[in-house]
This record gives sequence, C-alpha cells and structure tokens, in this order.
Amino acid sequence: MARDVAIVSFAQTPSTHGVTETESQLLFPVIAEAIERSGIPRRDIGFTCSGSADYLAGASFAFVGNLEATGAWPPISESHVEMDGAWALYEAWVRLQHGDVDTALVFSSGISSRGDMREVLCLQNDPYYLMPLWADHVSLAALQARALLDTGKVTEADLAEVAARSRRAATGNPMAQVAGDVTAEAMSAEPYVVAPLRAGDCPPVSDAAAAMVLVAGDRAREVCERPAWIRGIDHRIEPHYPGVRDLTTSRSTRLAAEHVGVGDAPVEVAELSATFSHEELILRDALDLAGDVEVNPSGGALAANPLMVTGLIRIGEAFRQIHEHGRTRTLGHATSGPCLQQNLVCVLEGDR
Repeated sequence: MARDVAIVSFAQTPSTHGVTETESQLLFPVIAEAIERSGIPRRDIGFTCSGSADYLAGASFAFVGNLEATGAWPPISESHVEMDGAWALYEAWVRLQHGDVDTALVFSSGISSRGDMREVLCLQNDPYYLMPLWADHVSLAALQARALLDTGKVTEADLAEVAARSRRAATGNPMAQVAGDVTAEAMSAEPYVVAPLRAGDCPPVSDAAAAMVLVAGDRAREVCERPAWIRGIDHRIEPHYPGVRDLTTSRSTRLAAEHVGVGDAPVEVAELSATFSHEELILRDALDLAGDVEVNPSGGALAANPLMVTGLIRIGEAFRQIHEHGRTRTLGHATSGPCLQQNLVCVLEGDR
C-alpha cells in the first residue's frame, strides 16, 4: 500500500521573458518561500529533487549550480532529473515511499528566452531522421493539429476558443505572462505561425522557477491546514518517432489516467500542460473529462510556458485549488517530448 504523501506548500516566480538573473537567483526566493510556507525547518528536509535542462543553460552540469539556492551546508540528500520539475516531484514521491524520510523539497527552473526554442528543441528529436531535417517543435505540433482537424472532430474555431478562454482565465493569475479579455473571433484573425496554428494557439517563451514541499503521513496535517494528498501519480511514454503513433490521441495519457483512477470520482479542476491549443482537446478526450470540469483556470501553458517548470506549475496550481479554494479533487498534468510523447498525471485530494 502506498504511503500517504501530501503537497503542503508551493511557490513560483512570475513568468516573464528576458530575465537578467541566473537560474540560481530565480530559485533563491521561491525555495525560501516554499520552505517558509511549509512550516518545515530547512534542516528537516529529508530529500531534495530538482528538474532543469542543461541545454537551456548552455552548459553541462549547469544544474549543479542551482543547488546553491538550497544552501551549500550541511550536505543534503539530493537528486536531479533532466526534465520538467513534475518528474522531480515523481522521484521525490517515490523516495518518500521508502519510509526513511518524511519530507522532500522539489524545485525546477528554466530560462528559455536566451535561445531559439525552435532550434534548441530540435535536439530532442531522433538523431537519424528528424534531427537532420530540423523539424522544430512548432512544426511538429502543427502536423499534429492538422491530423486532428482532418478527423473532422474539431475545427479551427475550437482551437481559437481554447486560446481565447486561456487568455481570459489568465487575467486573474498575476504569475501569467500573456493575458487579455479576447474573443475566439479575434484569435481566429491572427496570422498563422505554422498552419493551422495561429499565434494564439502557440505558447509564449517564458522564464520562471517554482518549488514545493511534500510531507508524508500525519505530519502533513500538523504543518498545513489543508494539504493536498497525492492519491495517484503515474507517467507513460509513447514511441519517440511521431510517425509510428496516432497523433490524434494520447494513449500514454489515457493509460496514466486509468492507472491513477482519474475516473473513479468527479474531478473539479484539471490543470493541463497543453502547450498548443489543440493539445487541450486531445488531453480532454484522453482523460475522459466531464463537460463541467474547469480546465486551466490559471490560463495554463498558453499563458506561460517556462520549459522545465510548466508541469510542476500545473500540479502547483492544482494544489492551490485544494489548499486555497476548498476544492476536494483536482488533477495536474505534465508533458515532455514532441507531440505529447510523454505524459504524467497526478490526482490530488483534500480532506473531506
């Protein structure tokens, strides 16, 4: 039986473009804020796990420098994933299942604005067939969107509605980068970036950092008035090469959702890492979300997309819905790789 683990605190920087600080400098205040909000003394943190990408920093082992933000002394038990911080959260959850530590700090950071993401993210493709073509992530997403439109199940107007709703929702989120009271008609009038994706269908290039604290067992209730219990967390991977899978569905998301029991009870809020508008429609279907589920009330990844941080923020926003807004069951989702190749689903519940 899995050990009860809860998120007790979360902090993030605003998502912006063109920060002048280092990743360590971005992380200093959010780690301090997350630890202070948790009520757990820094010396009592039993495990630390981080997520980032050396490609974004432009230096090998750049993630080691980010540990400066946790305090250099005394030595800590720590690990790192070259992925979004949501996967660092997963490793920390597994570590807490061992039972020898009760608390964990998770953080991630990403500064995307110092490089050309349409070049950098080509490097995540296979080195033999796609990488030599420089098939950038926006073009691959456009192929996926075209495949979805060609099924006849959705239209470009549906994509525009997702884009407009995300920007309107982001007006209530001070951490968002792109927000506005816009209509779907206005989004439909924007020029194509890569057809059929228009500017509003694509995410902004964002810089940000985030951190959260996990606590196991009854201590979570002792330090947090309303913790968010991780009732299920799972991630699945589909084939790397986009040409060998059905891009109009997300089988890995569906499998992860089944494994964590998304459909076992109603979900009130779902924070999805839909970095392009059509991805939200694919994810809604894969997760089999009911029509009354509120999706991305924060504005989601279309309002702010700091690479390596977006997924952790989605789970952090799902935590806030329970901790601050009294929801009882929410869902956080993270993705990695081209065209929703890898997907992580995390179900959170508050005490009833």
